[in-house]
Amino acid sequence: MNAHSDLAMKTDDVLRVELEVFRREHRDLDEAIRAMQGTGTADQITLQRLKKKKLMLKDRIAAIEDRLLPDIIA
Repeated sequence: MNAHSDLAMKTDDVLRVELEVFRREHRDLDEAIRAMQGTGTADQITLQRLKKKKLMLKDRIAAIEDRLLPDIIA
């Protein structure tokens, strides 16, 4: 099952909860990345993995937001 059909099967209430969880996780990753970069001794591979995960979360957040708040062009 792909991500689009997965979203289609979920209720709006479930999507809202997931959206908040994903937003919180995205913020936490952002803080972790900043903290690692701030030390100056950050492992580049770990940073890349965290950034990739953060980007995937951003995409999932955008997909959920699109489902919950569709663009209506009249």
